[in-house]
Amino acid sequence: MAMLLTALRALVLTLVVTALVYPLLVFGAAQLLVPTRAGGSLILDDRGVAIGSEFIAQASRQPGYFQPRPSAVDWDGAKSGGSNLGPTSAALRARVAAAIETLQQQNPAAHGPVPIDLVTMSASGLDPHLSLEAALWQVPRVAASRRVAEGRVRAIVLAVAEEPLLGLFGTERVNVLLLNLALDRQLGRR
Repeated sequence: MAMLLTALRALVLTLVVTALVYPLLVFGAAQLLVPTRAGGSLILDDRGVAIGSEFIAQASRQPGYFQPRPSAVDWDGAKSGGSNLGPTSAALRARVAAAIETLQQQNPAAHGPVPIDLVTMSASGLDPHLSLEAALWQVPRVAASRRVAEGRVRAIVLAVAEEPLLGLFGTERVNVLLLNLALDRQLGRR
């Protein structure tokens, strides 16, 4: 009986520490140290209404906006996941070929081949970033739709581009939602 009581006390203490104390401590520290990130890095409009998160991609199908990577979950933040199609999959090759054809039709003035991140999905289906190359590839379409010079749109892309982590890890990238919001601020809403 004494061993059973000792085991129950250990169980209750472990539950209290791991299910209450530790999560509350981490939550409190996050709220104090990085409150915006702890709250989901929400992006607010001029009225203070949340319009998205810096961490979750949003679809944009209008020609005057930059398009994010394709998504297996239709950019639904409640469902994260990839397509699970491997490099030898005929279905993947067909989907990529169709995406390339569609993008080339939508972006007839784009320079060079379609960047790979515009036709492949991220593992989560929610990646908010594109390579700088993929964003710049879309500049002619966005500029033509907004009836502004390509150089003006290119300057906005370069202004919101993020450097590799510590200058070493990854490549230059662009958060598509932040880029589209910068377009609206500088060129007006579409």
